Amino acid sequence: MSEAYFPVASGALGPEENFLSLDDILTSQEKLPVRTETALPRLGAFFVERGAGADPDSALPQGSKLELPLWLAKGLFDNKRRILSVELPKIYQEGWRTVFSADANVVDLHKMGPHFYGFGSQLLHFDSPENVDISQSLLQTFIGRFRRIMDSSQNAYNEDTSALVSRLDEMERGLFQTGQKGLNDFQCWEKGQASQITASSLVQNYKKRKFTVMED
Repeated sequence: MSEAYFPVASGALGPEENFLSLDDILTSQEKLPVRTETALPRLGAFFVERGAGADPDSALPQGSKLELPLWLAKGLFDNKRRILSVELPKIYQEGWRTVFSADANVVDLHKMGPHFYGFGSQLLHFDSPENVDISQSLLQTFIGRFRRIMDSSQNAYNEDTSALVSRLDEMERGLFQTGQKGLNDFQCWEKGQASQITASSLVQNYKKRKFTVMED
């Protein structure tokens, strides 16, 4: 039986999201705090709580603080026109970056944001003066947590890993599942239950990219 959905790789860690990826679609829906830098005409009726009034023609006042989905904030952000400015979510601010640098493994990333790495990478589009610090924090957090995730995936075979997995962001969960699948495939091969060893999808994708580059 064929699968109803073939997983599509996320592009959120790169320049643009992949809108065929369910993970990227969910990431783009996460809310981002913003502040309007100019009055936005005919949007006041949608934000009555901001004092704009219920009149359909009323403008959303300058300086209004809102939470917009990531996809909309990216569409409206423009350094030249200064429509809105973006405020960093707390999890990416200096206080939390200090926590991550001390011991990233103690943080429940899924509780803080199920797409921590993808969402954080997309924040780099907004030209914040803290972009360098954010990118370094994302990288060091991943490095600090990677070994524990892979060690656990290899040493927790047939054990209850729900407590560990519940603290991982979605990308980390994918890594954990990949590690467990690799272990399971290896043990099946050792027992003679596997017909053949095949190259991993990572190796196959690398070869495809290398072949494409050579053609160009």
